[in-house]
Amino acid sequence: MVTEPFDAVARAATLRGLCGGAVHLPGDPAYDEARLPWNLSVDDRPAAVAYPALPAEVAEVLRAAGEAGLAVAPQGTGHGAPPLSGQLGDAVLLRTSAMTELRVDPARRVARVGAGVLWGDVVVAAGRHGLAALHTTSPGVGVVGSSLGGGLSWYARHAGLQCSALTAVELVTADGTFVRATDDHDADLLWAARGGGGGFGVVTALEFDLLPLREAYAGMLAWDWSSADRVLRGWRSWALEAPEEVTTIARLLRAPDEPWLPAEVRGRSLVVIDGTVLGDADRARAILAPLRAMHPEIDTFETRATGALADLHLDPEDPTAVYADSLLLDDLPDGAIDGLLAATSPAPGTGLLFLELRQLGGALGRASARAGVLDRMPGAFLVLGVGLDEGAGWTAVREQMGRTLGSLREWDSGARYLNMAEGADERRAWSAETAGRLAQVRRAADPEGLFVPPRPPGGRT
Repeated sequence: MVTEPFDAVARAATLRGLCGGAVHLPGDPAYDEARLPWNLSVDDRPAAVAYPALPAEVAEVLRAAGEAGLAVAPQGTGHGAPPLSGQLGDAVLLRTSAMTELRVDPARRVARVGAGVLWGDVVVAAGRHGLAALHTTSPGVGVVGSSLGGGLSWYARHAGLQCSALTAVELVTADGTFVRATDDHDADLLWAARGGGGGFGVVTALEFDLLPLREAYAGMLAWDWSSADRVLRGWRSWALEAPEEVTTIARLLRAPDEPWLPAEVRGRSLVVIDGTVLGDADRARAILAPLRAMHPEIDTFETRATGALADLHLDPEDPTAVYADSLLLDDLPDGAIDGLLAATSPAPGTGLLFLELRQLGGALGRASARAGVLDRMPGAFLVLGVGLDEGAGWTAVREQMGRTLGSLREWDSGARYLNMAEGADERRAWSAETAGRLAQVRRAADPEGLFVPPRPPGGRT
């Protein structure tokens, strides 16, 4: 049982020597670097940071933490760190980045990845065999964290959520037991891993299906921000009729003046449509013709190897301080676009990095054949806002994001996609029945409450 906070650092000293010495306590030379997540807006100071490389080392950390009266918070890249903020003072932050196993079985079209593997590496490895993963739009995101939360990809409208592709999960439960969960053994844990977000153990490896997909017609169309009104309306109408082999994202983007961005994009305020179209190039060009008829200034769509699509979305890869929130919309009528454009501005000082509208529907709207906590994505569009502190402070950034997303509340489905909603109550992501079953799975795997909840009860917003 985790005790109330009292001299947590002293109690954490009992973990020294575990993980081959890769345990860092406050005051240690490597502690400050070890505790930092990808999202640098979070500044937690856990009682210890441990870097296990093997499931047996994970088990040792869990047992030692429990004996010391400390909680445990598993974390990969730290993209999803904000929901844990303020909960780690009497906890061991268990970083999984040393678990880097990555294997692709081309005959079975299956990937096996350790908990420290990033999506960019999987995309390249699968592409060597003419295969594609249901990877996120950012290559620096961890496979495990994004998969446990659902997983939206460039092939989502064709193939559904990444969590539904999971065929096995390996994890260590709170008592140090190693479990390999499949649909035939410990099926409740695999069910929980398909979109349940964690809280039932430390995942050390995943196995999942890959698509037999060697190439796609993919790229970016871009216009100056001044064209946002006509482009968003045109894209909305087109997206609602597009076939399922199409997955696109429309963005209002204030591109930073950074060298990792293409020269024609740096430092500009743009409206961008990027995405993929599956199938032959002639059909893809015909599908995209209405968008090209709006005369984009930049057009990079072409046939590309799927192994080269990790960087398509131009997301920042280096650790960055950001705030993100999202809504799932049932509809995107003209009134919604009016409100959205009125609430956003390309001017510096607004805190906005980008606001994007993700095209949903297709396979995302149908229940997966594989049961899971999250087996579909409700709504027609997902709206994601990402903001930066440009000097006014994070409170101002959150308030501005609230006003922006608030302009769309009339069309809000009421559901939330937790991978892209930092403060949301997780009960808004699932039905009451599903939430109850997930709670039972978590209690069975962690009866003493060793693990820090993936999200605070009730959320933050």
